[in-house]
This record gives sequence, structure tokens and C-alpha cells, in this order.
Amino acid sequence: MPLALLALAIGAFGIGTTEFVIMGLLPEIADDFAVSIPTAGFLVTGYALGVLFGAPLMTVLGTKISRKTMLMLLMGLFIAGNLLSAVAPVFAVMLIGRVVASLAHGAFFGIGSVVAADLVAPDKKAGAIAMMFTGLTVANVVGVPLGTLVGQNVGWRATFAVVAALGVVGLIGIARLVPEMPRVEGVRLRHELAALKNAQVLLAMAMTVLGFGGVFAAITYIAPMMTHVAGFADGSVTWLLVLFGLGMVGGNLIGGRYADRALMPMLYVSLGALAVVLALFTVTAHHKVLAAITIALIGALGFATVPPLQKRVLDQAHGAPTLASAVNIGAFNLGNALSAWLGGLVIAAGLGYTAPNWVGAALAAGALLLAVASAALERRDSARAHSGHVVSGSPSAERETAVQH
Repeated sequence: MPLALLALAIGAFGIGTTEFVIMGLLPEIADDFAVSIPTAGFLVTGYALGVLFGAPLMTVLGTKISRKTMLMLLMGLFIAGNLLSAVAPVFAVMLIGRVVASLAHGAFFGIGSVVAADLVAPDKKAGAIAMMFTGLTVANVVGVPLGTLVGQNVGWRATFAVVAALGVVGLIGIARLVPEMPRVEGVRLRHELAALKNAQVLLAMAMTVLGFGGVFAAITYIAPMMTHVAGFADGSVTWLLVLFGLGMVGGNLIGGRYADRALMPMLYVSLGALAVVLALFTVTAHHKVLAAITIALIGALGFATVPPLQKRVLDQAHGAPTLASAVNIGAFNLGNALSAWLGGLVIAAGLGYTAPNWVGAALAAGALLLAVASAALERRDSARAHSGHVVSGSPSAERETAVQH
């Protein structure tokens, strides 16, 4: 794998850290700004919305420049947002800093996926995408726990300053290691937008929303589920999330490896197994050891879908994949927001803290059905194209053409 992928992974590590570390620092930030925990929660919501809307916006703004230059500009935006958060004098400025940083998130992973795929041979594209996303998964194992530890002992501002420094390292790495890749000739914004009308691209994005939504339906409410149902102490939640992160790392690498060999079968297996494991979590959540194992499996199966889904979008978007790739990153965050809302609804309805697992299982099963439908549609279109080719080249067709002439 090219060394340039390391630079992309470092940038992904910083972005993953700043996205998730906020959850462990909400009490300290709320106390510092004298706001309630729900109000501080807007720092999470604002970031997610920034990713959702920033992904297509920043990608469109970057259509006139090279992908390497755009990646460097996005890292600059990420650095600025985290520095603003670190020095924010009031909560409103902190929120602005979070939104600024989030604007870089979707476009970075979207454009970075295209660059990573272009750096390697066609049969290694999913593996290259997985290598970049390894930075995001490792962030959940190393960056988030360490960032939380620094924030709780030194101050949350120090955490965001360190994250900004990571962004500087990523920026330098991209500048030095990522080669200048010429823009694809003839591809304009209208081509990028046209790719979003492709039924297969839309199906892949819907799979992203439902599949990864299934993961976050359960993980969003992991703290109350593990403390009230499984009987873990409050301090154990951090290490359970580390297990989840370790699962993500393994699943991401496995998904990237096997997606290059058999993309759709990889999606069938990972989505089907994810639906089953999420359903079983309603039972295993009552047992500490089984709950811990299940959490790791959810992380592994959930992230095993990421490289194949991202590659599916790139393949189906043909010659104009950049915007579609970025929008698909926004789809991950849309799935997170949707599943968290649905999970909250079933808990509020009095169905218990394990009820979101059923929501997650249903969402993952829906993604599996979409994958089957997508493959069936692809086979039908391929058969039609093949049939048309055979008919046009048949002797009877040639005779008809001769008569017309």
C-alpha cells in the first residue's frame, strides 16, 4: 500500500477523535460554560448536521481544484475549527468551532476515498479505502480514550488543542506524501450531480443509512443499557467502547480485504450477521461477558460494511464519483441521527433500554434487503444489455439492416 495512505489515515484519526471525544467531555464543558448537559449536547448534534450538509457543499466548492489541494484545505478548516473550540470564550463560539471542524469531515472522507482508490490497482481499491478508514477506527480505540483522559485531568481545551496539532501532522503528511493527481478531463459539476440520480448509487446510500444506523441504534444507548441492564459500573463504559473500537478496526480491515474479492457477498454476510447479532443483543445485554463480546461483534460487523459500501458508490458513480462519495459519508451520519432518534422513541415508549437493539436489527435487515434488490437490479440490467447486444449482432438483424439500406 502506498505511503500516501498513511497521511490520509492520520487525517482520519484526527477527525475521528474530534467527532467522538466530545461525548466523554460533555460534563466538563457544560460546567465550564454553565449550561445544561442537554444544551451541551448541541455540540454533538451540530457536528453531525455539519457533516451531513458540509459533505456535498465542500465537495461542490472544490470541483475547480485538484483533489490534493482540496484535502489540504479541508485539513486547514479542521485545524481552524478545533483551535476555535479550544479557545472559545463562550458556548456559542464553541458550537461554531464544532460546526467549522465538521464541514471538513464528510468531504475529507469522500474525496479521500477517491484518492485512496486511485492510488492502487483496481483489485485493491476497497483495501485502500479501508486503510484510510483505519485512522477513524483506531481513533475510537486510542484517540477518544486518551482525549477523554487528557480532558478530564488537564482540561477539555487541551484535548482540542492536541486534536488541532494532529490536524497539522495530517496536513503536512498530505502535502508531502499524496501525489498531485490530474483532474479527470470532461467531468463537470453536472456530471457529479447526475451520478446522484443513478439508482444503484441511491441504493448504496440507502444501505449506508440503514446498515450503519443499525449499529448506532444500539451504541448510542450503550451506557444506560450496560449500567442498568448488564450491571456494569459507570467507569466500565469507557472500556466497553474500547472493545467496540477494536471490533471496528478488525471489521474495517476484513471488509476491505474481502470486498475486493467479492463485494456483494461481503455485504450479504456482514449485514445479515449484523441483524442477527443486534437481535441477540436484547438477550446478551443481561450478561456481562456476553454483552462485552456482542459489543465487539457489533463494531466488527458494522464497520465491515464501510469499505464495500464506499467502493460500491465509487463503482456505480462511474467517472464522476467525488460528490457521490462525499454524500455517502453524510449518509453515515444521517443513519446515526435517524437511529438515535428511533432508539430514543422506543425507550420513551417504556419498552426498556434493550429495545433500541430491535430497532437496530430491523434497520440492518432492511439494508440487507436493499443489497439483494440492488444485485437483482444489476443482474437484470446486465441481462438486458447482453440481450440487446446479441440481437443487434444476429444474422436476422444484419439482414434487416441490409434491406433498409
